[in-house]
Amino acid sequence: MANNEIHDLRSALDFLKTMPGQYLETDTEVDPKAEVSGVYRHVGSGGTVMRPTKEGPAMVFNNVKGHPDAKVAIGLLASRKRVAAMLGLEEEHLGLEMGKMFDNLVAPEMIEDGKHIDCQEVVYKADDPDFDLHKLIPAPTNTPVDGGPYITMGLAMGNDPDNTMSDVTIHRFAIVDKTKLTMFITPGSRHLGHFFDMYKERGEDMPISIQIGLDPAVYMGCGFEAPTTPLGFNELQIAGAVRNKPVELANCLTIDQKCIANAEYVIEGYLSATEMVNEDTAGYGFAMPEFPGYTGGAKVCPVINVTAVTTRKNPIMESCIGPSHEHVSMAGIPTEASIFNMVNKAMPGRLLNVHAAPCGGGKFCAILQFKKSAASDEGRQRNAAMLAFSAFGELKECILVDEDVDIFDMSDVMWAMTTRFQADTDIITIPGCHCHVLDPSNDNAVSGSIREHGIACKVIYDATVPFALKDRFVRSQFMEIDKEKWAAELQA
Repeated sequence: MANNEIHDLRSALDFLKTMPGQYLETDTEVDPKAEVSGVYRHVGSGGTVMRPTKEGPAMVFNNVKGHPDAKVAIGLLASRKRVAAMLGLEEEHLGLEMGKMFDNLVAPEMIEDGKHIDCQEVVYKADDPDFDLHKLIPAPTNTPVDGGPYITMGLAMGNDPDNTMSDVTIHRFAIVDKTKLTMFITPGSRHLGHFFDMYKERGEDMPISIQIGLDPAVYMGCGFEAPTTPLGFNELQIAGAVRNKPVELANCLTIDQKCIANAEYVIEGYLSATEMVNEDTAGYGFAMPEFPGYTGGAKVCPVINVTAVTTRKNPIMESCIGPSHEHVSMAGIPTEASIFNMVNKAMPGRLLNVHAAPCGGGKFCAILQFKKSAASDEGRQRNAAMLAFSAFGELKECILVDEDVDIFDMSDVMWAMTTRFQADTDIITIPGCHCHVLDPSNDNAVSGSIREHGIACKVIYDATVPFALKDRFVRSQFMEIDKEKWAAELQA
C-alpha cells in the first residue's frame, strides 16, 4: 500500500502493517483504566515518559474490557520515521517539508450529496435514556491516579458566533458524566478559546464537534499555532496540501456544526457559556499526564453538554499518552516548520534545519542548525534564536549549533555544548516572558522573578563556533568507504 492512499485512520493502520517493525496488535484483553498506557509505556511511548520507555511500533488493542465492539489504537505518531512515512515526506527535513505545504493549501470541502458518511454509520443520541459516554467511548485512564477517563486525541471544531471564522484544535476532554465532558483550554493560546469568549459575551453556548481517529495528516496539520496560522486560518487546509486533496466534511446531526466525515468517532454538543466543573471525578486531585512529563493538577473547566455520539461500525478509539513522543511529533514538527519559515524569510540560506527536541515535548526546546558562511554572519545565529521565540511563543530554550552537528542526536548536541560553549559568554537570558502554564517551573514558588504562573526566563545557548575560529574546530575526518562493498555489514 502506498502512503498516497492514506485518507483515514484505518488506511493509515493498513499502511503501517506493510512497514517492518512499525505495527503491533494484540488480542489480549486490556483494561482501559491505566493498563493501555501502562503497556504502551514499555512498547513504544518514548518522549518524556518515565523510563524505562522506548520508541516502538504503533499498537492496536483488539480486546478492550467493557467495549466489545471497539478497539484502541495508540502511538501512530510516536515515531518521526513513522510520521514521515505516513505523510510521504523526508524524515530528516520533516519540519521544513511541512512548512512548504503553506505554498499549496487545499481547503476542506463538504462531502458530496448522497455519498456515504463513515462517521455516521452508528448514531447514539443523548435523549436516549441508555445514553452513557462511559459505555460508548473507550477513553483510557492514563495512570491509576488520573482524574478519570480522558479523550486525548480529540480534535475540536468550532466557529465564531457570526460564522465567519473556523478553527480546529486538539484538546483534552474528561468524561465527567453520562452526557458531559470538560474541555481544557490553555489560557490565551487557542483560537477556539477566543471564539468561546465571544460566545460567552453574548451569553450563548458554543456548538462544537469533537472528532477522534483521523488521517495522521489532519492531526499533524492541526499542530500549527499563531502567528504561522493566524486567527481564522483553518488548519485542515494543511492536511489537504499534504494529501493534495480536500479533507471531507459533513453536517452534524444534532447541532449546527461540521465534522470530519471519515472520523472513527464524532461527539456533538454545546460548550456551555456558564457551566463549569472540576475535571477530577476520581477524587485524587490530578488530571492526567501532561506533555512536560508530570501529572498535572485537576482544573475547573467549561462543560460540553453532549447531544450525540456518532461512530463508524466497530470504531477504533485513537489515544495517546500525554508525555509520549506522539506529542513531540504533533507539537514539534509544526514548531520546526514555523521556526524555519520565519527565520528563512529573514535571513535566507543560513538556517539549515530545526529540531523541536523530545526533552521539551516538542514545545519547550528547539535546536537550530545554523551555517556561518562569512564574518558578517557572526551574531545572526542569535537573531535567528530570537526569531524562533517569536515564531513559537511557548518555546523556552534555543540551542544553536553548527552545520557539522547532528541535531537529532542529543549526544552530538551535548558534545557541541561541551566543546564549543562557554557559559559566561554564550548564555543569553530573556526574563519575564510568557511561556506555558504546564511547565511547573514557570512559577513564583520556583523563582521570585516570576510574577505570574506561566512566565519563564527564555534562554539561548550559543554552541556555535565563532566564524574567525572555525579552522580550530574541525571534526576528525574519517575515510569515506565503498558502501556497496560493505553493504551487508552496514545493513546488519
